[in-house]
Amino acid sequence: MPISWLLPPHFSPTAQILFWGTLLLYWRGLRAGARPGFGRALSFVLGAVLMYVVAQTRFDYYSQYMFFMHRLQHLGLHHLGPFLLALAQPQAVLAAGLPAAWRARPLPAALKRAGRWLYLALQNPLVAPLLFVGLIAFWLTPSLHFDAMLNLNLYWLMNWSMALDGLLFWFWAFERGRNGAAPPFGYGVRLLVLVLIAPPQIVIGSRIALSDQELFDVYAVCGRAWPLSPIVDQQIGGLVTWIPAAMMSVLGMLVVLAGLLRHSRNAATRPRYTEIVQ
Repeated sequence: MPISWLLPPHFSPTAQILFWGTLLLYWRGLRAGARPGFGRALSFVLGAVLMYVVAQTRFDYYSQYMFFMHRLQHLGLHHLGPFLLALAQPQAVLAAGLPAAWRARPLPAALKRAGRWLYLALQNPLVAPLLFVGLIAFWLTPSLHFDAMLNLNLYWLMNWSMALDGLLFWFWAFERGRNGAAPPFGYGVRLLVLVLIAPPQIVIGSRIALSDQELFDVYAVCGRAWPLSPIVDQQIGGLVTWIPAAMMSVLGMLVVLAGLLRHSRNAATRPRYTEIVQ
């Protein structure tokens, strides 16, 4: 593989710092004694590398000149990459990797409150699924998509918004309760949310895949990277939006169900108060 394939067409210092800095923190956390297990560590590395590859290698170039590659890019940024990172539950490892001085220095109370308020405002059973599906529909509006693919700043805004929303959503979906308690909003609500986000993605993807008209003519303006007809390119991109993206909801439900079963098993074996006092 030529080394040029590993170089991004548009270098992003922010993406580079976040990727390499996060991997460094994780490695430091492992060195500090955190033991997430091989499966979680592998999930974390795969998720981080996948998001990096689709955003900061030659893959990003092809995603600007082929619609189906663009949809694969967003599948990695919004679905699969964040899914793997959330599945790894890396918070404890990353915290252990912080310098001791940073861990000992508490955040200002006002900053904590503001961060908590913002998180709760974005990550709740009403807003989280609307954002998750709404961003897909928003950036696939043909006129907006045309502008985003021709304006580098808007293009970066599109990709960053998809990546950040994917991370927020999947970490919320897989969030665990503290001290053995159920997570906020419970497992049932999270399962319902994962069920509800699938049909809109199916509708969006099927509309694109089954259309006999060219919906995204920006790729004709820019020129396609490979000699693929516009309709075939669009059909493949629609199928990527339709099938794999919707299947991620099913995988997410399996993860949440596993969490529910684990919580129920732990609750059944946890000694009750009356048993303790006796």
